[in-house]
Amino acid sequence: MDHNTIVAAVLGLLEGLTEFIPVSSTGHILLAGHFLGFVSPGRAFEVMIQLGAILAILGVYAGKLWQLFSSAPHDPKSRHFIAAVVIAFFPAAFVGVLAHSTIKDVLFETPKLIASMLIIGGFVLLAADRLAKNPKYERAEDFPIPMALAIGLVQCLALIPGVSRSGATIVGALALGANKRSAAEFSFFLSMPTMVGAFTYDLMKNRDILDSAAMSNIVVGFICAFIAALIVVKWVLGYISAHGYAFFAWWRIIVGSLALLALSIGW
Repeated sequence: MDHNTIVAAVLGLLEGLTEFIPVSSTGHILLAGHFLGFVSPGRAFEVMIQLGAILAILGVYAGKLWQLFSSAPHDPKSRHFIAAVVIAFFPAAFVGVLAHSTIKDVLFETPKLIASMLIIGGFVLLAADRLAKNPKYERAEDFPIPMALAIGLVQCLALIPGVSRSGATIVGALALGANKRSAAEFSFFLSMPTMVGAFTYDLMKNRDILDSAAMSNIVVGFICAFIAALIVVKWVLGYISAHGYAFFAWWRIIVGSLALLALSIGW
């Protein structure tokens, strides 16, 4: 097994472990790839292995998804929730397509920015965790459409690596009156169309530069991300309900600080 395959497996595990917690999976794998000397054609690896994590959450929520879509023709609440998730998806999809080149060619290649966003996001998450005292919404299915749209607009910030897609949407939901569990659950459901869309668009943009070695690394990373995410998704909602987000906030601050230190000494 060559060096790139081993690194691809490590990065895949890191993706799966961090995708559904508010610490920025993309920020983590970009920084880890930088320090481990891993470069993927068109930075497609870092986006496309996220599909492994999405398949994990689809597996965990298969029963709920079936219930939602099968009941939608006669249940207004199901239709409302599906519409809320779709509406929340559109802002980041629109901005992501327009800014794709800037995101990949500039933001993905700026490790100091990524580390700084981890630190800043950590402090924001700490503040949001402490302010979420009297929530108005206990269930993600009850979020009003304007609230879903606002969460979708906040998700656009996560196009900057290091911000965290789940972190941005969770903070947005908390600020708008969600409790900690429902904020995380809405973020989970919003991740499905967001990441499937990102995977599909990135595959279309990079299909001509992905050789067999690149595809092999993506497959390895995909499998590792799926396995790791399957474990995390089953655990994280219970942890958040009991303990909140402070652990993840400090994790971000520590990782970002260590990365900035390593970068400052030329690593």
